[in-house]
Amino acid sequence: MGLVKDFRSYAFATKRLEASGKHIGAQVYWKVYCIENFLRVIINSVLTAQIGANWWNTAVDPGLAKQAANRRAQYALQPWHSQPGAHDIYCLFLPNLNEIIRANSNLFLPIIPDIDQWMARIEQIRLPRNIVGHMNWPTATDTKRIDVVFSDLKALAEQLPVSGLALRVP
Repeated sequence: MGLVKDFRSYAFATKRLEASGKHIGAQVYWKVYCIENFLRVIINSVLTAQIGANWWNTAVDPGLAKQAANRRAQYALQPWHSQPGAHDIYCLFLPNLNEIIRANSNLFLPIIPDIDQWMARIEQIRLPRNIVGHMNWPTATDTKRIDVVFSDLKALAEQLPVSGLALRVP
């Protein structure tokens, strides 16, 4: 197969649609998946170390906690579908994760001194993440932005245990 291009720029063909989906999945979507889950693990790990195992009840805005509880309740109404992870952090989206970091940045600073830069970078991929998450075709710039944040967040996740923070999956 040659260069894959956005199927929406051509007359409809199932093979072109399939190629677009496979390309976006293989090149970009998996990195968005990793970014969001790196953040969940990092948030859980930092706040567990700084507050304790029940950090959710202390560190998360009641409005966000309610959103997560409402989403979890929606899943509970349809138990035949896949469920999000056991922790309510899996019921939140990228901007919500950034909000938890922002609200608790004083607890992140001793462990991640450039936390303000991280919050800005996470915000920069919010729209590209939505493009990919809603099965649209990102621009080359958006793809590169996702690539860089993925690579840098992976490096951060690998560096934190070396610095003494135990990474804990929520």
